[in-house]
Amino acid sequence: MIHPDTELRFINKAIGYGVVATRDIPAGTITWVLDALDREFTPSQYDQMPPIYKKLLDTYTYRNNKGHYILCWDLGRYVNHSFRSNCLSTAYEFEIAIRDIKKGEQLTDDYGYLNLQEPFRGMDEGTERKVVYPDDLLYYHQIWDADIRKVFGLIPTRKQPLRPLVNEPTWKTVLEIIDGKKEMDSILLNYYRGS
Repeated sequence: MIHPDTELRFINKAIGYGVVATRDIPAGTITWVLDALDREFTPSQYDQMPPIYKKLLDTYTYRNNKGHYILCWDLGRYVNHSFRSNCLSTAYEFEIAIRDIKKGEQLTDDYGYLNLQEPFRGMDEGTERKVVYPDDLLYYHQIWDADIRKVFGLIPTRKQPLRPLVNEPTWKTVLEIIDGKKEMDSILLNYYRGS
């Protein structure tokens, strides 16, 4: 589920639609949680689908570390890519704002950690990276982990409307990491190592 202070808006002809903040969302806020309404499809289920469904899943899903296709039931499926994303996925089935997101600003992800099947050319943002590759997690996980660590300790200090969707064992782990009792797991755990 995507953060409730968001809405779908038309961005422009090149981008299409995107998810935009309707209020300021501070760094350290959980912006998305995998929830019980999200659908998970195995590769064999995907293979048996007609092309019209495959095309939709290719557009609106990400793959988890098992190679399963995850289809968000809400606006989460419309979060656009940015090489300078303001949200990052964690190893705990939620995403976090890694910097303050202003009202009217898009929430963005780096598709490099979504286990894409084919390379994806992003819009030129003046960054060194121009293309997202299926194995980007292998090369950028340390950078993304560092960005997450910078704001992870802010989680309990922020208003967290999605907190009820984070299961208790995960929340306990989050607090133990913040208290220095555990190490934060790397986003690399999200990498699908299949063929």
